[in-house]
Amino acid sequence: MNYSNIFDAHAHYDDKWFDDDRFNLLDSMKNRGVCGIVNNSVNLETAKKSIEYSEKYDFMYAAVGFHPENLENIPDNYLDKLSELSAHNKVVAIGETGLDYHWDIPKEIQKKAFEEQIRLSIDLNMPLIVHDREAHGDTFDFLKKYQPKALIHCFSGSVELMREAVKMGMYISLGGVITFRNARHSIEAAKEIPLDRLLLETDAPYMAPVPFRGKRCDSSMIICTAEKIASVRNIGVQELLDAACENAKCFYGIG
Repeated sequence: MNYSNIFDAHAHYDDKWFDDDRFNLLDSMKNRGVCGIVNNSVNLETAKKSIEYSEKYDFMYAAVGFHPENLENIPDNYLDKLSELSAHNKVVAIGETGLDYHWDIPKEIQKKAFEEQIRLSIDLNMPLIVHDREAHGDTFDFLKKYQPKALIHCFSGSVELMREAVKMGMYISLGGVITFRNARHSIEAAKEIPLDRLLLETDAPYMAPVPFRGKRCDSSMIICTAEKIASVRNIGVQELLDAACENAKCFYGIG
């Protein structure tokens, strides 16, 4: 079946996995039912690339920020640089930023950069895209303190954490992980996330859903994620895609 209104709320088309066929692939997206993609940056270099892609494709948008894995040699004036880039009309969010305790990255450096980017998003009145990997406690401490307009991408927490986020007015994004065999937390959350707070993503080129697991992911594969979520919620796949698309437009402030 051909689906429409596929909005990929979080991708990384600047990744080297796309170097051989990036623009041929992006050229095909509209024919595959993809209506929107937000390309997330991890540093200043990828922020500029995200903006470049957004200028080339009307369905692409950019988010600018520093990922917790990209804080080494971060410029002293990085907030000023992000602020300048955010003025571009296709930049719709600050991100992705957050905390990642899976890797051995000094926590205090991560916390400082995360807090600064939260405050920047508030100062600029822009949405924030949050990366939270094995750092739920500290991540939510910052979110509770500032209560930004935030999207928790690739949500991996419990139903209780999801409820806390929704109470604070935040959005939850789910990706291919929900199709994995060990995705109990994601499935439990997917059943309960209010439909008006749910977004869909790929995190392309990473975390391709079953049956593509282990391969390069792209935005068209959201259909596999949508089919799984729709089945556990007992709603139609197109109904879910339509709702997630509207939610993404609402969150990002897209026309």
